[in-house]
Amino acid sequence: MANRVQWEPRHSVGNATLDAQHQGLLAQCNDLADCLDESDDRRFDERFQALMALAREHFTAEEALLARCAYPGIEDYRNECEEFAYLSDEIITTENFDRRELQTFLALWWTGHILGAARDHRACLEQPPAV
Repeated sequence: MANRVQWEPRHSVGNATLDAQHQGLLAQCNDLADCLDESDDRRFDERFQALMALAREHFTAEEALLARCAYPGIEDYRNECEEFAYLSDEIITTENFDRRELQTFLALWWTGHILGAARDHRACLEQPPAV
């Protein structure tokens, strides 16, 4: 059985754009689970690539907002993004893992990212931007 993840209000980082992106990322993980249930490898591969593109877009937006509010942990955040980029480019691919393993990894990774962001970024993101 594939891992499905649900958005909860406690996942909010206090920024509508990032919250919508986080919700979209979880929805993409669930879409991958649907592909597994339907045994649709072609659709899975397409949705997997779409998720990777959304991840890059999200990291760019999130980093810009964190920089604007002078988030003190910005370097740690950048390291997390670089680690994910390395994993997605070199390791978490359909050539290296079966699709069920990929979906499980992604659902767990994004859940951890979102919970960590809610815990660590909310105070910064809820503040008015530094001028």
